[in-house]
Amino acid sequence: MKARGLLPLLGLGLALLLAACGGQTSGGGNGGGGGGGPTPSFTISLNPTSLTVQQGSSGTTTLTLTPQNGFTGTVNLSLVAGQDQVPAGLTLSPGSVQVSDASPVNRDLTLSAQATTLAGTTWTLRQMGVPLTDVTYANGLFLAVGSGGTILTSPDGVSWTGRSSRTDAPLYGVTHGEGLFVAVGRDGTILTSPDGVSWTARSSGTDVPLYGVTHGEGLFVAVGEEGTILTSPDGVRWTAQSSGTDAWLEDVTHGEGLFVAVGWAGTVLTSPDGVRWTVRSSGTRRDLNGVTYADGLFVAVGSRGTVLTSPDGVRWTAQASGTSAPLWGVTHGDGLFVAVGYRGTILTSPDGVSWTGRSSRTDAPLYGVTHGEGLFVAVGEEGTILTSPDGVSWTGRSSGTDAPLLGVTHGDGLFVAVGWAGTVLTSSDGVSWTARSSGTSAPLLGVTHGDGLFVAVGWVGTVLTSPDGVSWTRQASGTGADLNGVTHGDGLFVAVGEEGTILTSPDGVSWTARSSGTSAPLWGVTHGEGLFVAVGEEGTILTSPDGVSWTARSSGTSAPLWGVTHGEGLFVAVGEEGTILTSPDGVRWTARSSGTSAPLWGVTHGEGLFVAVGAWGTVLTSP
Repeated sequence: MKARGLLPLLGLGLALLLAACGGQTSGGGNGGGGGGGPTPSFTISLNPTSLTVQQGSSGTTTLTLTPQNGFTGTVNLSLVAGQDQVPAGLTLSPGSVQVSDASPVNRDLTLSAQATTLAGTTWTLRQMGVPLTDVTYANGLFLAVGSGGTILTSPDGVSWTGRSSRTDAPLYGVTHGEGLFVAVGRDGTILTSPDGVSWTARSSGTDVPLYGVTHGEGLFVAVGEEGTILTSPDGVRWTAQSSGTDAWLEDVTHGEGLFVAVGWAGTVLTSPDGVRWTVRSSGTRRDLNGVTYADGLFVAVGSRGTVLTSPDGVRWTAQASGTSAPLWGVTHGDGLFVAVGYRGTILTSPDGVSWTGRSSRTDAPLYGVTHGEGLFVAVGEEGTILTSPDGVSWTGRSSGTDAPLLGVTHGDGLFVAVGWAGTVLTSSDGVSWTARSSGTSAPLLGVTHGDGLFVAVGWVGTVLTSPDGVSWTRQASGTGADLNGVTHGDGLFVAVGEEGTILTSPDGVSWTARSSGTSAPLWGVTHGEGLFVAVGEEGTILTSPDGVSWTARSSGTSAPLWGVTHGEGLFVAVGEEGTILTSPDGVRWTARSSGTSAPLWGVTHGEGLFVAVGAWGTVLTSP
């Protein structure tokens, strides 16, 4: 699961938000099936809750992270601005907190501001996914809610503005009625707002999570765990009603004089007055997470891309959504149904029957990025492929696979992406991708192009070569070590991997082991200015003028370095906790502020621009 907590910080006069994203956990995510236990999660708080940090100085606050419902794992922390970008030179440390048991974890967080920002070292955060769980439309305003008290508003569905909810409780549902927005969430949270901007907490009389809310016939109706149903005539005073079920209810809507509530295992309830409820057959056992009504039609959405429609709330028909992603919420406005879901999924439909996927941000990890033919191409988890002509505006592309894509390159007018289970994809334009047979099931971790040849490397010393990206031949590498990266320069291929492994080849076929002088895993390698530069674990940096003799260099960091590139006379290495290092010669390295603590896994250069990619869909650019 992922959780996101938002807390106000004050730095350099700019209000900021602290985003916390949970890593591995001991339990499943939301909507895991009827009868399951509560979702593992956590809460976070700061003391003090605000800091004033002058340029060239730092401030400290204490983070308290309290695990809930069996949550364990790594919680990654990052700064996320409200309406603006995180200021360059403003950094947060540490970048993660480990949760090993049920005890609250206390950590001192340091917010540091550089005295100045050097020319050529400014990095701009371009993209970061935001988990959204519901959306509504009223009074010319779209309003979406989500994890960590997230509230976003938009006049057009395109440009969105973050609003302060004054809570870090996840918000699961939102509606509008009687001139009032009402949002509901964890621990019985109910918030109201007359304009979507200023919000007030209300007493619900319950600590049960509330997942959905609607308005109809002069009545607000909220639903939640264990069949909970609450009603209110004004959004302020709430009364518990009997639903006749203990199934978790995820959402509720109103239309044609009827309230309709949906929930786990295909649960559908209807009521003419919000008080008396009847169970209906939905025809599915999949969890239903959201429901709305418009144009004479009820539309419910749920797990595995489920979309159901009904003209009366009684008879339901399954529709094709074109996605298997969990859908969390659905609304209607300006003649259009809009459904939102996992990893920023957005679908639209004019009639509730025909659905179209829309471009959105992604929080999928991005592992590799390259440039060619005037286009940046980034690849990542679950077959994610994004393209951008300028490094700023990114478009999701269909890869035709859900395999993790771990590396990408460009050569001879062709993009080649490689990944898990021997996956190889090719594209002439970065938009249309074709799967190719690699002849191996070994994960492929890196790929490059040089002297008319594509070379891919991977697990257990795997080396594949192809003259065209289509036909691939396995070559003997002479090693059983995993190979993590490969590059080409000065007529030589150089591959790096586990235990300090370095291999060189003049043709991609015959490979020779070289002494690196280190046993540290090496994750990336590049070539520029007549120099090979390899990076790896614990801040390892090695340089070589010929790929044969290697010299260790001081990086000034112990953070793992995952990727490295060269452009405009500059080497740029990226790594854990947003680490970015630059060097004019591969010998002297300088730490730069990235403005993020997200792990950065790949970096490239093109069109006068450095582009780095990493966790949670992070994309950074630097001129």
